[in-house]
Amino acid sequence: MQIEVEDAVKELVLKEKHDYRICTACLGPALVSTDVKPAKDTDIKIPVGDYFIYVSRVQAPYVDKITMDMLYDEFEIDACPAFYAYTDRKRQAKK
Repeated sequence: MQIEVEDAVKELVLKEKHDYRICTACLGPALVSTDVKPAKDTDIKIPVGDYFIYVSRVQAPYVDKITMDMLYDEFEIDACPAFYAYTDRKRQAKK
């Protein structure tokens, strides 16, 4: 299985110096930080410099290319129940 990574996504990963993950979310496949949705042992690992994009095994059969339109912003993350644990941690930290 070959999954292409758009140059803009590679630039994001290298600029942020952080791993990302493609997982299932409300609007389809979502590109989020592994702080939002941690990687799993069953994920496919795509190297980007010293970092990785992890692709969930659920999404992998449907993703040919990872693009910037898959990137979820904070509003989308907070609005999607798939990221409840992250949003809850964020709310707890504000207290």
